[in-house]
Amino acid sequence: MRNKTYLLLSFVLVHWGCQETPSILIDKNLKEVATFPIGLAVQANYLTNLRYSKTVLEEFNSLTAEREMKQNVLMPEPNTYNWIYADSIIAFAERHQMRVHGHTLLWHSSIPYWLDLFQGTDAEFETLIKTYIQTVVSRYAGKITSWDVVNEAFEDEGGELRNSLFQRRIGDDYVAKCFQWAREADPDVLLFYNDYGLVWNKSKCEAVIKMLDDFENNNIPIDGIGLQMHISDNYPRNSDIEKAVDLFVERGLKIHFSELDVRVNPNGTATELTQKLAEQQFRKVKAITEIYNTIPTAQKSGITLWGLRDNESWVLAHWGNLDWALFFDEKYERKLAHQGFLQAF
Repeated sequence: MRNKTYLLLSFVLVHWGCQETPSILIDKNLKEVATFPIGLAVQANYLTNLRYSKTVLEEFNSLTAEREMKQNVLMPEPNTYNWIYADSIIAFAERHQMRVHGHTLLWHSSIPYWLDLFQGTDAEFETLIKTYIQTVVSRYAGKITSWDVVNEAFEDEGGELRNSLFQRRIGDDYVAKCFQWAREADPDVLLFYNDYGLVWNKSKCEAVIKMLDDFENNNIPIDGIGLQMHISDNYPRNSDIEKAVDLFVERGLKIHFSELDVRVNPNGTATELTQKLAEQQFRKVKAITEIYNTIPTAQKSGITLWGLRDNESWVLAHWGNLDWALFFDEKYERKLAHQGFLQAF
């Protein structure tokens, strides 16, 4: 039965502490109710699974490559591009009239081994990066709606630019240069800066705001901000998320909740997704979606879930404990988190 996946369906409207749980279940797909693009981070091999692709097509209208548009995959060897996986995701999206959000042109954690060992001059390094960015952006011009140009350029503490290979070899203005190079390659694609922690880390948020102000003062092209939503059911506070969103809305940028997952077992103490944990996740997803709904329509770039099924989530390997951070379980059945999104509308 389709709705058995909402765990136990005998809910009351008010629980302890007057916390809301669904009393009437909405039997709709995510994209049926969303008034903005609803996206999913995918891997090319997952899309060959019929059950997986069926769920994707039913629920989503936007795709992001979880791994296969990163530099270490696209350029595994010097002067050698591997387009196979990225092209297959693009082809799937084109067949089904889905949007593609590109992720990501530059990230310090996806540097190919040979680039770390590059022995050329700094000027040669800069030319190499420019050529890479423009080659990728040009190849997918007209096929990719938006790009995360640079990902996670700032340190977690102090608001400092991250001491990355790109910062060391190109300089403190490397982020601005990357946006300029991307714009030269495709005048129409939307350009985003993407980072985590902006909704709870004050120093990092302030650093990004300063960067945006510098961009404006120096005519550096940027269209939007990606607020990674790797969060938990009790952190960050909804009020802090609202405040951060307002700061970026005030600057007229498009807002992308770019990597949504909601952990419910951050301490690793739970051994299963209990009814209580599922309801906590429901409430957080509903709150996040309601916050996103307050953004002016023209500034909504969409919400992208960072994975389809709990057992495929990156959080398992990264945090090293059980968790159930996504909207579907390993059997492709909807969880209460799915209902939380729907209830926000």
